[in-house]
Amino acid sequence: MPLMLDEIYEQPSAVANAIERNITPVAALANALHEQGIRHIVIAARGTSDHAATYAKYLLEIVCKVPVTLAAPSVTTLYDAQVNLSGCLVLGISQSGQATDVVQTLSAARSSGALTACITNKEGSPLTEVSDHVMLCSAGEERSVAATKTYTTTLAIIALLAAQWSNDTGLREGLRTVPDAIQAALSLSEPIAETVQRYRYMEECAVLARGLNQATALESALKMIETSYLLAKAYSMADFLHGPIAMVSEGFPCLLYAPNGRAYPSMVELALKLKEKNAEIVVFARAEEIQEIATRAFAVPVDIDERLSPLLYIVPGQLWACHLAVARGHNPDKPRGLSKVTLTR
Repeated sequence: MPLMLDEIYEQPSAVANAIERNITPVAALANALHEQGIRHIVIAARGTSDHAATYAKYLLEIVCKVPVTLAAPSVTTLYDAQVNLSGCLVLGISQSGQATDVVQTLSAARSSGALTACITNKEGSPLTEVSDHVMLCSAGEERSVAATKTYTTTLAIIALLAAQWSNDTGLREGLRTVPDAIQAALSLSEPIAETVQRYRYMEECAVLARGLNQATALESALKMIETSYLLAKAYSMADFLHGPIAMVSEGFPCLLYAPNGRAYPSMVELALKLKEKNAEIVVFARAEEIQEIATRAFAVPVDIDERLSPLLYIVPGQLWACHLAVARGHNPDKPRGLSKVTLTR
């Protein structure tokens, strides 16, 4: 069994652990945000962590009503710009805590008077040294190059922060149900392993979602790129209709993430348009309506608050990527040309 699959299966306990261990540090950060009157957040991240940042942007803007900007670290590391971030929270996200450009961004932000915080899986890493507040994933060593449990634990910490800062008890209580929801979603592993045989020769696909699950589309696409070396392009449903849908012809594979919630009706609209084009539509959803439109559908076995759905819906995406890689004869644990820690400046 690939290590990647092992680590996917560790996620229920990893997420539960991350929530429990971060109650105190997240509360401390939320208190600092209130005390300093922070009304703007800047997030620095790369790769999978940047997809977690996309989730944070949606969730914190929706729940906490504060603008969130995704930083361009090159502004600091390549162009030596001295951006004035005083009065902001600058949050760095890096599983290893060694991402050089993220560390430099936080260091520069701290010098300019910003409040700094980080989410990382590595205690004592360089990122923690430039952060006023440290939140640890506590997911244990992740041996597969493709990040899985560090991604979902990062999302859990982000959701905990949103709930704490906004004092949203519903979100907080919903978060505690996520580990069991992930456990239920793991039941999709066998049907996904069977279905990917149909798609093992595809060389390109579109991965589609909207709103909060844009992060899911981005991360699901990256997992396929990393482990199966195919061209998987993630789009927001809204952006897709503004031009890229023109590339869809008969049999073109499209993966849709469509949990119940505000974004669901627009995903049904997209599925109907893709069906008109005779696309190959793979759907991950709870509702039967959109499953009936699909070529292949995976019924997510539990319903969940849309605000927390990215923690659940990425799980079948991870399973899909892992099983697809194996079906294509690749080792998902050791993608060619990649290492666990990538250092860019």
